[in-house]
Amino acid sequence: MGQIFRWLLRIAAGLVALVVLAIGLVYFLASQSLPDYSQTRKVAGLTAPVEIIRDNANVPHIFGQDDPDVFFGLGYAHAQDRLWQMTTMRRTVQGRLSEVFGTRTTRFDRLMRRLDLYRLAQQSLEAQDAYTRAALDAYAAGVNARLTEINDEALGRGAPEMFLFNAPVAPWQPADSVALLKLMAVQLSGHLEEEVLRARTALMLDDNERLRDILPDAPGTGIAALPEYAQMFPDLPRYAQATAMPDDPLSPFPRHGLAGASNAWAAAPSRSASGGTLLANDPHLGFSAPSTWYLARIELRDGGVIGATIPGIPAVLSGRSRRLGWGVTSSYLDDQDVFIEKVNPQNPDEYLTPDGYKSFETRPSIIQIKDAAPITLTLRWTENGPVLPGSHYNLGTVTPPGHVAALGWTVLTGQDTTMTAAMGLMRAATVQKAIAAGETYIAPSQNLILIDRETIAFKTVGAAPRRDPRQQSEGRLPVQGWRTENRWQGRQPYASNPEFVSPRGGILGNTNNKILERPFPNHISYVWGDTQRINRWQRLMQARQVHTRDSFIEAQLDTVSFTARSLLPLIGADLWFTGQAAPDGTPERQRQIALSLLAEWNGEMNEHLPEPLIYAAWLRALQKRLIEDELGPLAEEYKHVDPVFIERVYRDIDGAAIWCDVRQSAPRETCTDMARLALDDALVWIGEKYGTALESLRWGDAHQATHDHPVLGEVPLLRYFVNIRQSTSGGDNTLQRGRTSGEDPDPFLNVHGAGYRGVYDLADPDSSVFIISTGQSGHFLSRHFDDLAQLWRRGEYIPMSLDADLARAASVGVTHLVPE
Repeated sequence: MGQIFRWLLRIAAGLVALVVLAIGLVYFLASQSLPDYSQTRKVAGLTAPVEIIRDNANVPHIFGQDDPDVFFGLGYAHAQDRLWQMTTMRRTVQGRLSEVFGTRTTRFDRLMRRLDLYRLAQQSLEAQDAYTRAALDAYAAGVNARLTEINDEALGRGAPEMFLFNAPVAPWQPADSVALLKLMAVQLSGHLEEEVLRARTALMLDDNERLRDILPDAPGTGIAALPEYAQMFPDLPRYAQATAMPDDPLSPFPRHGLAGASNAWAAAPSRSASGGTLLANDPHLGFSAPSTWYLARIELRDGGVIGATIPGIPAVLSGRSRRLGWGVTSSYLDDQDVFIEKVNPQNPDEYLTPDGYKSFETRPSIIQIKDAAPITLTLRWTENGPVLPGSHYNLGTVTPPGHVAALGWTVLTGQDTTMTAAMGLMRAATVQKAIAAGETYIAPSQNLILIDRETIAFKTVGAAPRRDPRQQSEGRLPVQGWRTENRWQGRQPYASNPEFVSPRGGILGNTNNKILERPFPNHISYVWGDTQRINRWQRLMQARQVHTRDSFIEAQLDTVSFTARSLLPLIGADLWFTGQAAPDGTPERQRQIALSLLAEWNGEMNEHLPEPLIYAAWLRALQKRLIEDELGPLAEEYKHVDPVFIERVYRDIDGAAIWCDVRQSAPRETCTDMARLALDDALVWIGEKYGTALESLRWGDAHQATHDHPVLGEVPLLRYFVNIRQSTSGGDNTLQRGRTSGEDPDPFLNVHGAGYRGVYDLADPDSSVFIISTGQSGHFLSRHFDDLAQLWRRGEYIPMSLDADLARAASVGVTHLVPE
């Protein structure tokens, strides 16, 4: 018996030793790809030495004798820290993810191939100006210098992920950077989905007037009634089963309600305590680890530029120089239309045009799939754009038999000069020159908030389609592609894009709100990203005569919900302080406790409070009760509460209170009934998930920021090393925006928000500050993988200085690149 025990002990010890040895080997191999920031290296492609100083937050400060060499250094630094992220994004836009990830990503590749963005990016190279082309060439050479270094010195394949997903890495090409700008357009655009959802909802509703309730216009002047979608396409069923795009972190296609967003605002010298101009910007994207954003400073001949870059793109997209500051927000310009094309019943290779039937433009495309047979697609284009199958974006639910859907989109051009605009913006010295540089910007459309020493300005950049005033749906529903009045007629002139320079009030800004009211077709959009945050922003801006850098930071981090303050008195008007005291443990008692808490709440979505969770769960349950009988299964696609819809119902605007009555039941339910029932639903859900002690709830337990690794984030054990989860304040409608997922079982996870924050003060530029949500490195073994994450969570920032001596004094390394 003793001998058996000794042998078992030896076997156990041997297994432990093997596990330790295996972990040690994995760590050794993975750590080989950690970059050395303190080195001198000879590289090909440089004309003169380049110096990369990494300050104590690992922000590279890049110096060279001419601009192409500086862009070479930026490409090298991006590849040191974010090589896996860059190559994955490139595969995404090329439609080549399945070569690495197998059938998991085949659907994404199919759609990307049909959009053909990479081929259009290659064509767009010829459209760039000479400066931009030189910058793209030099940047690509810098990335490739790092790839050569990895290959020559066996540096762990460049990133730990390369061991698990072994695939060759092709040299970086200038077209790759142009393509990544087009990929941004995919991630920031939502009008296609809005058109499809509006059409599907219109088919479900008995009363077409109710469409303006559930999909309301932003407050302001209304528009003429739209045609009923069923009249345009009478062969469509009322409801067709949808096929949702897989909810995969590798998907570049945002779910409904999670397209681009952002905040930006500026103050003129007359409204600034320092006597200079101020600007704050926080672009909103889906969270990931590492962040989409990467901080960098480049020293160009025109001066230093510092701010937020995206690895793979050689430009500071939000930042400042000594003379100019710029921020961006999603403009929501309507740059997409769905065209329903009629296929020739006698010849499926033809479609109907205003001049009769015409052949589709076709081209084969082969998708290679890891561990599976390749797929050959036939890409088809019409005069209106690429044909997308009914399985994508649920287009099949709104496409009648004998028809196909094509997409019109401004990004689908081989003459895309957006990169040239970005380069011009970085070198502009004044607001007017920056506005002029924006003329070559195509997509994704953005609002630029600009400051120079004396002036503040707002300009929408991006190509706007020129539509016929007779267009059937005013760009809001899929339309018949063979009708002349539905087709685009080129682009609107750049001068017609909204522009505000030096407003009298001295303050301007944007929270994705409605910018202005223009009659169709000169409108900007009927769909806007915000109707709520703008109200809180206006109050904070007007509460002070003058602003400071710190007051702008305070506004960026504000977590008070205007929505909660405005809606709770409406939906709870007949519930507060009514009825007799109820015994402990009863649903009535829980309801009274919840109402008592909410009655004393100021609307602050603080992570440590219970009220935000009760409020959010109540509103979610309420919207579900209001719409599920009218919309049936389609109600599941309305994953986020629309405050304007709730307000219309509870103010009974244009008879919207009809939504409170459940059509299938005999009694006539009132809106008070719905509010009470929804609160009970919410409390039951909270009790099952978080417990029944309402006073002990924490909003932050439900509202965790999910900076998850797109590939390794679901791997057991490893997920605890690569994912960054944080309890956070804010919510869907606060200035410190933390957009919730809307997906069960954790609908309030914080999945979309300000991955970058920056505040710029041109009276004292080096007092400007910025931060990103994770860390600079994409290598999970690096101390810079998550070293900025807790600062970001606490609302702290790091200095945004162009002082080279300051960067050098606390540097984590200095790299010298010298010509070979």
